[in-house]
Amino acid sequence: MKRSAMLSLLLAAGLLAACGTKRAEPLPQDASEAITVSTGTESAGSASAVRLDEEQFTDRDRRTTYDGEDAVQILLQGATATCESENVSVDGGTVTIKAEGTYLLSGTLDDGQIRVDAGENDKLQLVFDGVSVNSSASAALYIREADKVFVTLSAGSENLLSNGGSFVPDGETNVDGAVFSKQDLTCNGDGRLTVTSPGGHGVVCKDDLVLTGGTYTVSAGSHGLDVNDSVRIDGASLSVEAGKDGVHVENEEDETLGYFYLAGGSLSVVSGGDGVSASGQLQVSGGEVTVTSGGGHENGPQHTTGGFGGPGRDRVATTETDSTESCKAIKADGGLLLDGGTFRLDSADDALHSNDDVTVTGGDFTVSSGDDGFHADGTLTVSGGNILVENSYEGLEGLHVAITGGDVRLTADDDGVNAAGGTDGSGFGGGFGNDRFGGRGPGGPNGGTGSSDGSIVISGGTLSVVAYGDGIDANGSLEITGGDVTVAGPTQGDTATLDFDTTGRITGGRFVGTGGAGMAQTFSDSSQGVIALQVGNQSAGTEIVLSDGGETLLTVSPSLPYAVVILSLPEMVKGETYTVSIGTYTGEFEAN
Repeated sequence: MKRSAMLSLLLAAGLLAACGTKRAEPLPQDASEAITVSTGTESAGSASAVRLDEEQFTDRDRRTTYDGEDAVQILLQGATATCESENVSVDGGTVTIKAEGTYLLSGTLDDGQIRVDAGENDKLQLVFDGVSVNSSASAALYIREADKVFVTLSAGSENLLSNGGSFVPDGETNVDGAVFSKQDLTCNGDGRLTVTSPGGHGVVCKDDLVLTGGTYTVSAGSHGLDVNDSVRIDGASLSVEAGKDGVHVENEEDETLGYFYLAGGSLSVVSGGDGVSASGQLQVSGGEVTVTSGGGHENGPQHTTGGFGGPGRDRVATTETDSTESCKAIKADGGLLLDGGTFRLDSADDALHSNDDVTVTGGDFTVSSGDDGFHADGTLTVSGGNILVENSYEGLEGLHVAITGGDVRLTADDDGVNAAGGTDGSGFGGGFGNDRFGGRGPGGPNGGTGSSDGSIVISGGTLSVVAYGDGIDANGSLEITGGDVTVAGPTQGDTATLDFDTTGRITGGRFVGTGGAGMAQTFSDSSQGVIALQVGNQSAGTEIVLSDGGETLLTVSPSLPYAVVILSLPEMVKGETYTVSIGTYTGEFEAN
């Protein structure tokens, strides 16, 4: 939201009183020439994400069968182990597997290690059938050399890999996870694996980590999963409790890597840092995702109060808290693609965040955020899915916001939908555009720094906004060509139902907006009828009825008190007269 001192509104003085004895007054429509609205389909510096698919998982990744007669038996026996194969060596509690093959492990090592040190082209399958390994000062499972290792959890088995709280380097290798792999690692099967690492990461993989089956519980003092190239999950159930990020994927050398892909299964994270963080792109196409990051939305940063909140929604009037710890639920430096799945996210910081673009084509989202519900430094596009933002500072934010479909319902302490609000600086920055009633130019009297290059385009879907700042705030242009939009804003403070810098155009769709009169704007351009009225101070729930010759076109009861009403429907024709009833008052008004 962007404001300086309140400017006088060029409105007639008459207000709609509760008794209905005074006339509601139309809000004047801006006579300035409309400016072309950006479509919001491009964002400067945005990298096109490559959509991931089933080719991320090979048949071998999914294979859990093995030949029991050919498998090498390894029996763990407390302080040592026994094995008859020459491809396995045992030195006290250290069991080293040195060649390609299938290995069946069972038993316990009180203080030891399963170590893979095979040929660089060797593929190995380790079958865990009741394995418990603790290493006091290293990784319980250490994959040093191989082409790829497959860990298969035997059906119904319970397995445990743990570290005692400290790590000793292996030469130049900083081993810092209870599971530590320098090579590709795939985990599958129908058993359970618990990984515990109080002094480091849970699972570290310097290559690709793939989970295609099994149930995993990871508890770590640092990252739950710390992976270089990619994390790919389908059909597995993963539960993580981490002091830092739940799942951290980062590749500093190749921007095409460092990605995360969830095709199916479930992911549950409780994290001190980000729930899921990827330096590349991040895609979810199915499954269930539950994240509580940074203690949840109630532990979010304090912001400079822009909106005025309501019962239980007041913010402390301080600047946004600086923090070096990112506490987002789902974060990607690259594109964030959400094709499906069920999300339950509660984050101290943004719930869903991309330093590039966010694209939502499907999925069911229930979100509570201490900052933005959805944030894109580039373009935020919603074309499908069901989105419920229960708590947020700002609901949807991006340089460009495009809503073409889906069902979006959100509640925001500040702006409901914000374009060009800055790179993750919700509600901050300034700048003023063409105010309907004062003609403010970009930059504003207080020298604000907000951009006017952003855009909000709504062409379909359903958008319902309850905002305690601006309902829809475009630091640039606003265009509505379709869809069903409802906005309820507060009557206190320098807030508005609509706020745009350059132009606000409606050419289709249904728009119902209520809010405060102090800084009110209505559409600057329209091809269908618009009625914008100042209506005095109306209580929450006071019914608004729009009718045409006795036919009711619209009935709505706003959830917040209001002093301004803005109505536009495809059935409304410019120049025609319509009846508006508000509470006990009824009047005739011409659509502009």
